Amino acid sequence: MAAAALHRLTAVRSGWRSISRGSVRRRSSEPWYEEHLEKPEEKRHRSPSTTKRDRCSILKNPGVTVVEKMSQKSLCAHLAQNVVYMEGPLVAINKPPGLSITGSPEGLSLVSILPELQQKLQMKPDLHVVKAAPKESSGLVLLSTCHTTTKKFEDFYSKCRKSERPITTFCAVTLGDPSPAEGEVKVALKVENIKDLDLVVPVMHPSKGSLERREVKRTETMYKVLHSAEGCSLLQLQPMSVYREQLLVHCTLKFCPILGDHTYSARVATILGQNIYVPVDIATPRPQRIGEKILHKMYLTEQQVHKIPLHLHLQQLLMPDNPGTTYPTHLTAPPPPFFQRTMQLLNLKMK
Repeated sequence: MAAAALHRLTAVRSGWRSISRGSVRRRSSEPWYEEHLEKPEEKRHRSPSTTKRDRCSILKNPGVTVVEKMSQKSLCAHLAQNVVYMEGPLVAINKPPGLSITGSPEGLSLVSILPELQQKLQMKPDLHVVKAAPKESSGLVLLSTCHTTTKKFEDFYSKCRKSERPITTFCAVTLGDPSPAEGEVKVALKVENIKDLDLVVPVMHPSKGSLERREVKRTETMYKVLHSAEGCSLLQLQPMSVYREQLLVHCTLKFCPILGDHTYSARVATILGQNIYVPVDIATPRPQRIGEKILHKMYLTEQQVHKIPLHLHLQQLLMPDNPGTTYPTHLTAPPPPFFQRTMQLLNLKMK
């Protein structure tokens, strides 16, 4: 087991609870996003310095973890402090955005620090990835030291995909509201080189040959608006397929790019109050365009927009429900502090 300071979250059938070694805390009835937010009685007794901090952007309060600026040692420590589940050969971690799973051999990635992380958590050798949030998003990473257990998870997830059962649930803050408020996005995607960049583009009428050659893949995402305010939305996203940057592209197709998407958000524009989809060959990556009202709400300037992290979080992961297993039905991880702070600033709430 890890050091005594290890704090972990484990999912239960009706929610999730916080467990510290040697003690059990009463499970809160509050939604996850409210647990770290300031209570009204606390607000009345704030000091002037606290009030000043409240008027800072998320870049200063609470700040954003930038993986590129971290050493291997500091990243390993950060991950060890964000363990949300540990049982037998399994451990789940709440990772920051920007951390790739594999990456290049010379770059910093989750796989590259697994040996050090395994030692820090005092786990058995051969720690490996079972399921993980993609590089650009924050959220759950499930690791295992047992390949037999991993195979059972892989078989379970394979059956889920065949039966069209959602495996992962993401939450995202988006600019704009999708219409309708609940539905699905079904579109084929492919990777295309545009101005020396490999970007994911939609293919509206894929040929049978392109699908058979796997040049194009049919993709699907179920979505639901959880709350809307200030011209933004809090979305629940459940991908029914797996494709790189699928959720980012799907959100642009609903004219509600994810906040902090500096790669695909340029594909959405507004002319005379009407949303339009900009051709992919000219909508190349650039800092996201955000309205003055939202920037003001977030205490940000246009010069700071490129620093806004992607507000996409893998919040929940389905666990095997085979007879005889003792796993919780889901693993759950709360969004990072900057995500929760953004929700507070934009008055987004979970109903």
